[in-house]
This record gives sequence, C-alpha cells and structure tokens, in this order.
Amino acid sequence: MALSIGIVGLPNVGKSTLFTAMTNKGGLAANYPFATIEPNVGIVPVPDDRLQALAEIDHPAKIVPATVEFVDIAGLVAGASQGEGLGNQFLANIRETDAIAEVVRFFGDPDVTHVAGKVDPQSDVDTIKTELILADIATVEKAIPRLEKEAKRDKAGVAKLEAAKKVLAGLNEGHRARTLGLTEDEVAAIYELHLLTMKPMLYIANVDEDAVDAELPEIDGCTPVPISAKVEADIAELAEMDPDEAKEYMEALGLTDSGLARLIREAYHLLGLQSYFTSGETETRAWTIPVGAKAPQAAGVIHTDLERGFIKAETASFEDYVALGGEKGCRDAGKLRQEGKDYVVQDGDVMHFKFNV
Repeated sequence: MALSIGIVGLPNVGKSTLFTAMTNKGGLAANYPFATIEPNVGIVPVPDDRLQALAEIDHPAKIVPATVEFVDIAGLVAGASQGEGLGNQFLANIRETDAIAEVVRFFGDPDVTHVAGKVDPQSDVDTIKTELILADIATVEKAIPRLEKEAKRDKAGVAKLEAAKKVLAGLNEGHRARTLGLTEDEVAAIYELHLLTMKPMLYIANVDEDAVDAELPEIDGCTPVPISAKVEADIAELAEMDPDEAKEYMEALGLTDSGLARLIREAYHLLGLQSYFTSGETETRAWTIPVGAKAPQAAGVIHTDLERGFIKAETASFEDYVALGGEKGCRDAGKLRQEGKDYVVQDGDVMHFKFNV
C-alpha cells in the first residue's frame, strides 16, 4: 500500500521547488503565479537505513524500498473553488490521495512575489482551508440529488444521504469534514465522495535557510515540518554529484536527515503506518502496513493469496535479525518465532509467510 500525498499551497510558496528537490523530477519553478499548469507526479523511496543493514546480511539480488507518491498541483488562490486561477482544475488529482501536505510560506525572500503581497502564514492557511471547504461543499451539493434517489430505494442510501447532509451543514459553518466527529459508519457512508477536508493534513513550513531546525507554532493543532525548499534543492544537487559532500552540508546545517525523510516520517505517524521487511537472496524489501495490522493482513500487502491461505509467519525482530546474522542465527538462538493469525505485526519485523491456497 504505497502512500500518496497531495501537495497544495498558494502560488509562489515554493511547492514546485520542493517537489522537484524531493522527487528529483524536473518541474517548472518560477517566480510568478500558476507556474505549475499540469499536475506533477513523483514517486520516491522511503528513506530507511534498516534496508541496507538487512542487505549486508542476506546479499540480495535487489533492494526494494517502500515508496511514497507525491502529487503537486497548481497553486490555489482565493476564489479557486469558483474557478479563479488554475488550481481548482486540478483538485480532482488529489481527491484520492491518502493525505494532503500544505506548503506554507515562512521565508522572506523579497525577490519572490507573494500572491497576497506579504508573508502571513496563518492567512495563507486560512485561504487554503476555505478553498478546500468550498470545493467539498460543491461536491456534496452535487451528490445530494443522486443520494436522495438512492435513499428511496434502500436503507444504505438513507444512511449516505443523512451523513452527506450532516457534513454539508458542518462545511457551511466553516469546519473541515474531518473535525465533525463523524462515526465510523458515517465516514464509510461518505467515503465515495473523496472529500478533501476528510483527509489528514500535514503542514510544511518553507523556511529560510537558517531556520531549518526552528521550533514553529502549531497550525490547526499540528506542528509544521520546517523545510527549506532551497536547502533541499541544494542537497539533492549535491547528492547526485557527491553523496559525502551532501552529508557534510547537512551536518553543517545541523540536520541529521533530509526534509523528505522528516516529512515521510511525519506522514507515517499521522496516518498510523509502519514498515515490516522480507529479506533473502532474491530481494530485501520494505512493506507499508497500518499500525495494529495482524499477520494475515500484512501478508495480503504482498499478495491476496498469502492472506487468503495464511498458515503462519516466521518472524524475527529487526534487532535480533541483525545482531544474530540473519534467519539462521535467529533460528539457532530461538529468536525465530512462529506467529499465527492473531499476531499483531511490530515495526521492523522481518517476516517469512507460510500459506496454502
């Protein structure tokens, strides 16, 4: 289950510069609104040093990290939901992402025009929030006539209609759908609408170079991830030429990892995700699963047949696997466990599934 994140923000907040740096994917970054006129999609590996540690033991033919898909759309402006600017045309491209990351301008470069004429993070956040709410209002209002017809046919349709009306009322009061205290059944009832304000939100503070490790005030109850798009671009450029020089540059800035790594770590935490591994001569690979997933569910991420015919999972912790030199060492030391259907997978587990279909 690859994680997908939609990137939004006002024009000229550094979205495209950040996207290009994080994904090593060429994208137009320019000092004028609507530089991004097509949605950009980039898939990046999830940084995880544990993969290399496993590979050094098993010497696999290939190493396959987990991935994250980033979707960068044109900058939104006030009135986007009514067709102002270009961003509204591309909101559909992020409706099915798992989360939304909003890039908020904190940097103060006078050479980069701010669409509102001044740097005001809270105002920017309020503008984007309003536009996402208005876009969802339009979606729900369009769906209600169809849901009313469904409600005349069956009880499931009634539940969908009632949930939609509840959400519409909350949206009209200026609240995100995610904050309305919906029950699990209500969330399921409106899932097909793919509402933007139902998605978890991450905030990326695009800061000046000297503020990459700054402590920032919360936005909507969340601590933003401070990232300098310029620094990330420099790191990405250096990494291509000389990884050691890139590492030294990061250390000089007091950074232990890249902004991409910090952003993905926050996204995993926000969405309740973790990784487990499979490792052997063929490949060493990271798999993304929800925290709390049981062994059959984890097996199903590899292939549905593994979940359907699940028998058991030979499991070792990452720490034991590395300390004892791999599967054989774990087996000899009694650290290779036989786990059944009720086993809750832990972050870093190294697993081998037995199944029969």
